[in-house]
Amino acid sequence: MRSIRVLVIALFIALSGLATEGCAARAVYVKNPPPAARHEVRPARPFANAMWIGGHWEWRGNKYVWKSGHWVKPVKGKRWVSGHWKNTPRGYVWVKGRWN
Repeated sequence: MRSIRVLVIALFIALSGLATEGCAARAVYVKNPPPAARHEVRPARPFANAMWIGGHWEWRGNKYVWKSGHWVKPVKGKRWVSGHWKNTPRGYVWVKGRWN
């Protein structure tokens, strides 16, 4: 009975890995650079230690669309590295922001 339970759990884990494989976002390369960043008026800080993450241009299908900035709770001991568009030989690609 125990060996069947172990086998079922192992099979579940293996199949879970297959189900998530390929779900990672693929890089999208855009021929033209994004427009200049927009000036954003920050709304009032929603809580004491809120940190502003500035807006940026997103590529949606066939055009750039502005995604507004927003307030976040900082991650203790981490520093925010802003996302940016990187010019590569294949075109412009979005490098996602992250906590470092």
